[in-house]
Amino acid sequence: MGETAVRNVLLLALGSFTLGLDAYVMAGLLPAIADDTGTTVALAGQLVTAFTLAYAVSAPLFASLLAGRRPRAALTGSLAVFTVANALTALAPTFALLVAARVAAGAGAGLYAALSTAAAATMVPAARRGRALALVMGGMGSGTVLGVPLGVLLAEHTGWRATLWLLTALGAAALAGLLCLLPPLPAQPQASVRDRLAAVADRRVAPVVGVSFLAAVASLGLYTYLAPVLREAGGVHAVTPYLWAWGLGGVLGSVVAGPLVDRTRRAAAPVTTVLALIVAAEALLPALAPHALAAGAALLVWGAGGWALQVPQQHRLLELSPGRGPVVLALNGSALYLGSAVGSALGGAALAAGLAPRALPWATAAAAALGLAAHLAATGRAARADGPRPTAALPSTLGDHEHS
Repeated sequence: MGETAVRNVLLLALGSFTLGLDAYVMAGLLPAIADDTGTTVALAGQLVTAFTLAYAVSAPLFASLLAGRRPRAALTGSLAVFTVANALTALAPTFALLVAARVAAGAGAGLYAALSTAAAATMVPAARRGRALALVMGGMGSGTVLGVPLGVLLAEHTGWRATLWLLTALGAAALAGLLCLLPPLPAQPQASVRDRLAAVADRRVAPVVGVSFLAAVASLGLYTYLAPVLREAGGVHAVTPYLWAWGLGGVLGSVVAGPLVDRTRRAAAPVTTVLALIVAAEALLPALAPHALAAGAALLVWGAGGWALQVPQQHRLLELSPGRGPVVLALNGSALYLGSAVGSALGGAALAAGLAPRALPWATAAAAALGLAAHLAATGRAARADGPRPTAALPSTLGDHEHS
């Protein structure tokens, strides 16, 4: 990538950093929010559900409405909505207003994530696309590893609302950088309704998106309630070091996945490995929780797998449907955060119904195992249907085919 392209992708990654912090820090704040608002941790967990569900819905809906218009304005506008919503979260006096503010934040985040991923892919040649996607995903991972523990520590000393003000400040800084430095981006033609429906019905695309959904159910379904899981299974009360381990794994996974996919030109095999690692790490977590180093290692592996997964997943979608780049990426993003919403909602419902927190990792590992089985079945069918063939060259940029 040239210097200008690197700078532009890094600007997009800066916004992703703030998104990553916001999406995951709430899990560490749930006990404090529950105490402050007089609710249970399971009910407070629905703030995560509200954010992720709005994220899932906004990505395809608003990306479609804004197609063919100026993508730079859409990018900055979505980040502005996200930033203002975090300020409203910090100010919300009631739980109902908290939920409303989280919905607004999720809507802004979902649109920004879809547009920034597609924009990053248009800025680089096909041979560097994995690295560009990894940088944007790595921004979200860095927001987790650097920001989440800091946000939790800040909340422990000054209250959870201070963490939301930190998010607001970071969002404002990222917005200012984009407004000042991001160049105009080419608007792309709007995808027709038929194209969007065809992407959903595509027998090659739908299984990939389904795997993303199941992996998200497994990941955020457990991460949201990590504090009570570790407390019951291992007597852990200071969860921050474990959040560091999970986030550090996320950064490592994001950084390694892109160059690996670019070098091997194979995206299916890494998905198999990553899903297997997630299954093992989550299933073993209850037994490892009493042992700090072993539990930290499991969280490191789980975080690396969870964040690495989406780079080859996105790459596969672009290979399978190069003419509908932003459509399939938005569809995948929606599946990812819809799965996150379902995972956090089901996790909270299970705990409210009496499931022991230590049993939750086994349930989420089962969801990840189902995703692995679906992936293996889909790749096996594709191999039998296609037979041996040379890898098709991807277009030099997605800009010829997609909107941002």
